[in-house]
Amino acid sequence: MRGRADHLLLGSFLLFATTQHAGAACIDPAQLAHSTVSIMRHFDDADRDAPPNLIGVRGTGWFLSPTTIVTAEHVTAGMKLSTEEWKSLEIADGESSHFIAARIQRLAGARAEKLAVIELEHAVSAARSVAIRREPLVPDEQVITLAYPAGSLHPVGGRFVRFGDDGKLAGMALLEFYEGENRLVIDHGASGAPVIDCDGRVAAVISNVFTQSIVWASHQIRISTAWGMPNVVSVPVQVLDEFAQVN
Repeated sequence: MRGRADHLLLGSFLLFATTQHAGAACIDPAQLAHSTVSIMRHFDDADRDAPPNLIGVRGTGWFLSPTTIVTAEHVTAGMKLSTEEWKSLEIADGESSHFIAARIQRLAGARAEKLAVIELEHAVSAARSVAIRREPLVPDEQVITLAYPAGSLHPVGGRFVRFGDDGKLAGMALLEFYEGENRLVIDHGASGAPVIDCDGRVAAVISNVFTQSIVWASHQIRISTAWGMPNVVSVPVQVLDEFAQVN
């Protein structure tokens, strides 16, 4: 029922395809080069409380500045980042990958899912900051996301459907993303990816996906929602203006 940061267990994931075709992206992803990165925390012997066979946690992040990266809060929680201790974080941008010490600068948002602003010990010279959209998305507005499922950059087009109105989804931005027949193209490793409008501004940050599992011929298969329905949950980026400091 959910899509979290990519927990790198010794196993594999099965993606299930449905039908339909994705619309054209409203902005050329090349214009957003070096704005979004894959982030991964590799666990070592000091992380003795990590589950067995869990070698690290991966997510997606985008540059608020050359020394700060925004992602979903559950990504940093899975990485065991803190506000005080610097921990090594692998930052990958296309073919370029390097390690930088990082810690949580602050959390933003008042709901169950928050955004995390990660502070880097030193600036990334190639980083490109993205403008933040101040007004909310409107129904059927075209958007794209730049995500790193399985650690590889993958631009995907989609649309904003509506805002959630109850329970844990209240105030969350609900979106529909797909590529060709694949409605699970946004999945493991995409948490923290920016949702970008046609003017190149970040409007939300991907948090979860809607899925369910069915058993077919003794195999468990994950499927997405029906066509025309939202399949991705995101946190509106405006919560960055309403942040609450981590205690």
